[in-house]
Amino acid sequence: MDHFLYRDGVLCAEDVPVAEIAAAVGTPFYVYSTATLLRHYNLFDEALAGTDHVVCYAMKAASNQAILRTLAQAGAGMDVVSGGEYLRAKAAGVPGEKIVFSGVGKTAEEIRIALTGGIRQFNVESEPEMEVINAVAQDLGVIAPITVRVNPDVDAKTHAKIATGKSENKFGIPIARAPEVYARAASLPGLKVVGIDVHIGSQLTDLEPFRLAYSKVAELTEQLRAQGHDIHRLDLGGGLGIPYARSNEAPPLPLEYGAMIKETLGHLGCEIEIEPGRLIAGNAGLMVSKVIYVKSGEGRDFLILDGAMNDLIRPAMYDAYHDIVPVIEPAPGVEQRPYDIVGPVCETGDTFAKQRAMPPLNPGDLVAFRSAGAYGAVMSSEYNTRPLIPEVLVNGDQFAVIRERPTFDEIINRDTIPEWL
Repeated sequence: MDHFLYRDGVLCAEDVPVAEIAAAVGTPFYVYSTATLLRHYNLFDEALAGTDHVVCYAMKAASNQAILRTLAQAGAGMDVVSGGEYLRAKAAGVPGEKIVFSGVGKTAEEIRIALTGGIRQFNVESEPEMEVINAVAQDLGVIAPITVRVNPDVDAKTHAKIATGKSENKFGIPIARAPEVYARAASLPGLKVVGIDVHIGSQLTDLEPFRLAYSKVAELTEQLRAQGHDIHRLDLGGGLGIPYARSNEAPPLPLEYGAMIKETLGHLGCEIEIEPGRLIAGNAGLMVSKVIYVKSGEGRDFLILDGAMNDLIRPAMYDAYHDIVPVIEPAPGVEQRPYDIVGPVCETGDTFAKQRAMPPLNPGDLVAFRSAGAYGAVMSSEYNTRPLIPEVLVNGDQFAVIRERPTFDEIINRDTIPEWL
């Protein structure tokens, strides 16, 4: 569910007409719904009711500080994957003890930043990383809390580029080697083992891969405890998917996911951490764009928009599907026709949809890309010297620009020309 609905024939973000935002900030832009963000966070929090748990929002999905603060004020922790994300979370007011640091390539400087500013735990991905964390912690005179990310060799049955739990993926250590790696961690004076970490992928639409992975984690927990390790925290990652196409079968609900966690792991008495990102932010955001031209081609027609692949790269990168709807609701029974919906970037890959059935549209009409709140703005770029587009947050009948569109001068003046030129 989201809070983007037609009212009196006009698409609204909560109580604000999308066209009103377009008139104020120009197109294209992203718009997020506070009510949807909070609803989705609360679904996860409620799904784990009765357990000791923390919902750490995976901020790589959408990392504007206004979004982070909205969720943090509701009680969310944060899952970060870079020093920049860590500092962004802190700037948004998230305390260090509610920040989990994941990622396969943490540098010594990033580790130092987190240990200096405070950290809930590092999710360690390799033995060399473990040694570096230990060295930095000893240099600072502190103890670094860690989990070790285990790779359970479970097929998440998701897109190959976002699967992370199979043996050939770069993430974690093979689960069979966990006892050896935990023994090494226990011998390092700068580390404190607090638990186990696992994350098998993103956009999962079936609970069975989670169940398989978590069952392996349960067995490992008992094995490591028998070997003397204090395993009291289980970081289960994120990955629960969303329905990008409204005709798709709906993925499992957070309540079902929470019940499965309790079933597979509840007997262990561990604190549970989960790191949802897409399901919190995905349906909480739209990208709104304007039709520039309607072009007739050889056997097909094109809607050419002012939004492009640099603004929303998911279709070009993953062949991802987004529902695209007109901001002015079509009249009932209006005849639709197929269009290729494309942007202005000089790449054939700058295509959002092929032969998508749409009502007749004209230059100047607005369209909205649904489910664009996750991995939209955060993956955008200034390719073709196209400015990053504004982000807008709606709260009831109010809206605010939470990232301005830079001017061309601001973009161009970042360049520095050497004195010999």
